[in-house]
Amino acid sequence: MIRARKQFGQHFLEPAWVEKVIAAIAPRADETFIEIGPGTGALTRPLAARARAVTAFEIDRDLAAQLQATAPPNVKVVEGDFLTRSPADFALQTSDFRLQTSLRVAGNLPYNVASPILFKLVALYADGLPLADATVMLQREVADRLVAGPGSREYGVLSILIGHSAGVETILKLPAGAFRPPPKVLSALVRLQFHAPDPPARDEAAFAGLVQAVFTRRRKTLANALLAFPPSVAATPARMLRDAGIDGGRRPETLSIPEFVRLADTLPLRP
Repeated sequence: MIRARKQFGQHFLEPAWVEKVIAAIAPRADETFIEIGPGTGALTRPLAARARAVTAFEIDRDLAAQLQATAPPNVKVVEGDFLTRSPADFALQTSDFRLQTSLRVAGNLPYNVASPILFKLVALYADGLPLADATVMLQREVADRLVAGPGSREYGVLSILIGHSAGVETILKLPAGAFRPPPKVLSALVRLQFHAPDPPARDEAAFAGLVQAVFTRRRKTLANALLAFPPSVAATPARMLRDAGIDGGRRPETLSIPEFVRLADTLPLRP
């Protein structure tokens, strides 16, 4: 009997819910999938039955070995941490990689590292990995933050930085009883559809840094929240707000993604 390991945030999907998740993913026979955290293979096997090939990344050595021993021929299991992978790794590991114009991602993400994995997927797409979309299981609170819009309580860093490079929708909500062992939180299946940053920022790193900084003071006005961003003689909060045409009396959670980009674009380019 396989026991879930708390250190890896493991919660295995019950069979009754597997078909619902697979139907929501809607794999096709000509598609190649990257699966993150396959666990016991509950999603891996039905994915493999419907798709061209699946490369599954599993950090748990024992689970990886068991899955590799029982997996269908079109499944390749890679033991290791998905967060350490680069686009070059996928060229080596993913079946039929060079024949694919795009890859799809699926996974029941460990909730303790779900946000870093989402940022990793965005970074991989930006670095040239041809990801079409990702359909992944998340804690519902995280899913709510991903789809939140300006002015809502859930809107913040995750909404903006992921939403800048991916369209996000919630496609299925699951109760705690859909997993073994049941997590102490509710879950949701979301789909991310990757695209070029929209609108593009002159300096993507500066844009991300600014967003992260002002949300450390999300209840402050922008004029005050911008003080959390490293000051510059050439880009004081007052000058940034004036050049961006944004009222400094607003709060960070009221700004749209294009407004944050406009604010970041007032910063001088780094040498």
